Amino acid sequence: MKFAFYIAAAVMIAVALALLLIPLLRNGRQSGQPRGVFALMLFIVLVVPAGTALLYLRVGAPSTLSGVATQTQTATDINKALDELRAHLASNPKDVQGWMLLAQAETEMQHMGEARDAFDHILQLTPNDTTAMVGWAEADSAARPDHRIEGRARDLLEQAVKLEPDNQRGLWLLGISDFQEGRFADAAATWRVLQPQLQPGSSVAQAVAQQIALADARAGGSPASASSASSSSPARPQGPALQIKVAIAPALKAKLAAGDTLFVYARAEKGPPMPLAVARLDASQLPATVTLTDSMGMMPSMKLSSVPRVFVGARISHSGEAVAQAGDLEGNAGVVAVNAKTPVSILIDKVHD
Repeated sequence: MKFAFYIAAAVMIAVALALLLIPLLRNGRQSGQPRGVFALMLFIVLVVPAGTALLYLRVGAPSTLSGVATQTQTATDINKALDELRAHLASNPKDVQGWMLLAQAETEMQHMGEARDAFDHILQLTPNDTTAMVGWAEADSAARPDHRIEGRARDLLEQAVKLEPDNQRGLWLLGISDFQEGRFADAAATWRVLQPQLQPGSSVAQAVAQQIALADARAGGSPASASSASSSSPARPQGPALQIKVAIAPALKAKLAAGDTLFVYARAEKGPPMPLAVARLDASQLPATVTLTDSMGMMPSMKLSSVPRVFVGARISHSGEAVAQAGDLEGNAGVVAVNAKTPVSILIDKVHD
């Protein structure tokens, strides 16, 4: 049954890629592209999804470790095909169809940084390509350690949805961006635009409905909603409320500069590096006290209350970027219980290498 599932999954992926690439092949023939490029496209259409399924099957089951040779050969074939495509694009940098094929293949292989670069080439050639806009934003989010959707990614999504109001992926990612920024009412509103476009009762429709309900619940406890409510009592955060006190070591105060950004975060003790909650402040506010809650999660499905213990840290970024860079100032409190009742203290006393 498992083998049949993997084969079926590979076929479905191949069909999806074929639907994307057949128009590209047709346009390529009309524009006089060489036959070698067509053959390469078809090879990737068939081998990438099949190879992905085979790799997963081989690596995912310890009992199949005897098939390492087959796995290595498949990976080699895929990499060779991608190298040939890259070589073609180096000689033909204005081949939009080729860049789209590379972007989709790199995404399929989970090479998100490379996929983002390929989508960027498309946008330089065709600035209003909504598929490339959404693809760039999605790849950028996946490539970032914090998986945030902001800056250029957010701008591209807004532009894509403006040009194509029924762009489902664009609407979904815009809602995630709103959710990450704590704009829960906006997230719910964006997802409600997406909802009628989905097949009723499908797993996707059900997942979107669940996220709308979650966003509505968070919006009900947000300061904006509380200010418009008849009751004047402040809304209490639902779930954990982890209070963090952050200070900087005297020896590092001279390294602070105007415009520095302070990030205070908590991530799972065991799991992905993406924060379950993060607060962003101006570093000039130090010493500072922040409270991390479920509403500060990066993704709707990942929040403080999903784990019993978290690693808590703080970092001062000179660039304002979420990704740590050399020269940033940092400190941590180690692993603490997510439902700790006493404040957790962090001293920023190290310089990031």
